[in-house]
Amino acid sequence: MTDATVHHQPTPRDYWVIAGILFVITAIEISVAYVDAFDPVVAPVLITLSAVKFALVVGWFMHLKYDLKRYRALFYIGLVAAPILFGAVLFTFGVLIGD
Repeated sequence: MTDATVHHQPTPRDYWVIAGILFVITAIEISVAYVDAFDPVVAPVLITLSAVKFALVVGWFMHLKYDLKRYRALFYIGLVAAPILFGAVLFTFGVLIGD
């Protein structure tokens, strides 16, 4: 393996730090769900926090951060294509337009 292909690999400490961050984000999500003052914005806040958790899990625990760019591209293509396909199927069966 040449120096150009060697990448930093996460250490056990990195995993513990990410696990701690995930724990804190989960605690915030639970708190937001129970605080009445957040009712008008609860959905966007929870979606945003979930997206951050998703990025951390995919990037660190699934090692996507250290993979080849083409693997990341394939992952992101699937990530964008899946909701589009799901929406097309719902539209085809009349779920999105109502009956």
